[in-house]
Amino acid sequence: MENIRQIVSGCENNDQNCQKILYKKYYGYSLKIVFRYIYHYDKAVDVVNDGYVKLFRNFSKFRCEEPENMEMILMGWIRRIMINTAIDQLRKNKLSPEIGGIPEYVWEQADMSNSPDQALLYKDAVKAVKMLPPVYRIVFNMFVIDGCSHQEIADALGISVGTSKSNLSKARILLQKFIKTQEESNYATSRK
Repeated sequence: MENIRQIVSGCENNDQNCQKILYKKYYGYSLKIVFRYIYHYDKAVDVVNDGYVKLFRNFSKFRCEEPENMEMILMGWIRRIMINTAIDQLRKNKLSPEIGGIPEYVWEQADMSNSPDQALLYKDAVKAVKMLPPVYRIVFNMFVIDGCSHQEIADALGISVGTSKSNLSKARILLQKFIKTQEESNYATSRK
């Protein structure tokens, strides 16, 4: 029963078997999205589970006007729910970051959307973005990685569009400095 249309139809009818299949199929994808916002493994798992509760409670709101692109549209919907759930958690903590190590086994979570090369680049990017101050990191994740507009970011975070743009610019500058420092360090090490 791997047909995405059957799974979606079952989820719309609150079929627990279909919900379980959908959860297992997209769990790794969801966890990686949440990790861009919340870096404590146990909290991230809780946020993912909270996100799936919201997803299944509101499955009747899922719309797909292009059945041939159903999986892509579904993944976008899941991504949006996971981002919003993570931001809600951060708001509860007054946008304080959830700091913690990301265990290596998390990167082994099945995620059918990435190739091995993309997974390695993704891992390095997450580590670099993790070093940003919380508000810059959230704006960077939402704009660059998740494709949100500045208006969507402003609405989600309760800030102005100008503040969103400013935070993105500052995040990019800090990331460029980090990358330059890393390159210089690697070059110095290779010359020894």
